[in-house]
Amino acid sequence: MNMVDLVLTVCLSANPGDCRDEHLYFESRGSLFQCMMLAPSEIAKWSQEHPTFKVRRWKCAFPTKDQAI
Repeated sequence: MNMVDLVLTVCLSANPGDCRDEHLYFESRGSLFQCMMLAPSEIAKWSQEHPTFKVRRWKCAFPTKDQAI
């Protein structure tokens, strides 16, 4: 199964300088287009589940071989 990685850069609302990357994985059908289409709803869901964080930016990418999924 091929996977695509939705990478969110998130920062603490109380401390905007404290940021980290979060990874959400999806099944891929050979392109990043599916990730781009699913991203807004998944970002909204993640944001509701993590109210102390704000999503600063996001991107879709294929996971590197050394990433554990």
